[in-house]
Parts: sequence; structure tokens; C-alpha cells
Amino acid sequence: MTNIILCGCGGRMGVAVSALVAERNDVKIIAGVDINISAGAQASGFPVYQSIGEFTQKADVIIDFSHHSSLPSLLEYSVKTNTPIVVCTTGHTQDEILLMQKASSNVAVFSSGNMSIGINLLIELCKKASDTLGIAFDVEIIEKHHNKKLDAPSGTALMIANSIKDTRENTEYVYDRHSERRQRNSNEIGIHSVRGGTIVGEHEVIFAGNNEIISLSHTATSREIFASGAVRAAEFLCGKAAGMYDMSDLINL
Repeated sequence: MTNIILCGCGGRMGVAVSALVAERNDVKIIAGVDINISAGAQASGFPVYQSIGEFTQKADVIIDFSHHSSLPSLLEYSVKTNTPIVVCTTGHTQDEILLMQKASSNVAVFSSGNMSIGINLLIELCKKASDTLGIAFDVEIIEKHHNKKLDAPSGTALMIANSIKDTRENTEYVYDRHSERRQRNSNEIGIHSVRGGTIVGEHEVIFAGNNEIISLSHTATSREIFASGAVRAAEFLCGKAAGMYDMSDLINL
């Protein structure tokens, strides 16, 4: 049995993780953490605390779907109690990234900008495609999300772009083409955002060459895929040595 502390348990992703875990008998949420205790309590069947420091028992792993600003206190608790942590939040500051790296010298830290196994497989495929096709193929990334999403481009689109950038030299990201009238440079990666309706998440990566186009895409139809990936990451992290881990470690087992 893997015992989990779920941070952000009252949010949409916290509710999705709770629902997924409730259907299994090999994992259990033994405590939740949410700044809004009443919302967290309504969404769960476990004790909910406003601060992780209020929880005095021992868990096997922490899953964090709260807000990146909560990360310092969660990492402090993780190191103090030697509890591995799966960081599912995005938008981290450089200081928070450095804190993760520092904490990973004492405890296992898993971090990913997208917890979907499928998306991370797409990233691996894009790296392979870019490495094989080379600079002769132009790369364009199109991401689509619901009309409530605040950031653009998505963190996932940037994850994809960064993975492709590692295989190409002098790469430049271009987010908007209307302000300049010029031909496209071969070192560009175009990144485009669409916002509308209730789209959970769609990402398409186009490799356009001379007389041929290769397109790789992923469509999320439910938040359950992110919850499933987070729980898999939590199970993977249990018993691991201190260090930084991500989805590539899980996929390439």
C-alpha cells in the first residue's frame, strides 16, 4: 500500500486524483492539504489540513497539485521527514527551481510540467523525429486549451519545444508572426496558442519538409490522465534514492 499526502486536494486536479485513488486498493490518500480547508474536506474522505506541517503521521509520498508558491514549505517538510515528493505544479520561479534541486540532494523529487504519460511519450517521439529529420524540416507547435486557462503558451508546449531545441543548434522560439513580414528562418520553432470552450488539452507538432509533412499529436479528453500519471509517478518514486526525476525516467524503465 502506498500512502499519499495530497496537496491541493480541493482543486480540480486534487478531486480527480482522489476519485482515481478511491477506485484502487493499492494506494491510499491518508491526508490532504488545501488552503481552503472546507473545499478540501468536501472533496475528500480523509483529514484535510491547511498546512502540511500540521500532519504528524508518516506518509510514503507527497503529490502536489496546489500552487507553485506552496513549494518551499512542501520541500522543507519533504526533506525534514524524508518523504519523496511528486511536483505537478507549473510556473515555478528560478528560486523555486533551485530549491527543488537543493532538496533533491536529500530526498527523491519528481517534477514534470505535464503528468500525462501520453504527452511525455509524445515528447520523446518529437526528440527522435527532430534528431532524425534535422534542420531541413521546419517545426511548428500548436496547442489548444479551454477558455479559462491563464498562461500562453502552455507549459507543455514549452516542454515539447525545449526537448526539440536540445537536438538543434541556435534555436529561436517565435510566438507571433503578424508583426513582421519576412520569410521563416530554418532555426525557428513556431509556437501557437488557441483558447476556447472546454478543451482539456490538445498538442500538435508539425515537421514540414520539402514535399512531405510529419505530424505528431496528443489529445487529452479528461483530467484523469494527469491524475493517473501523478499516481504512477508517486508509486515509481517510493524507495528511490535522493535525486531529481522526471517522466523520462518513468517512461524509459
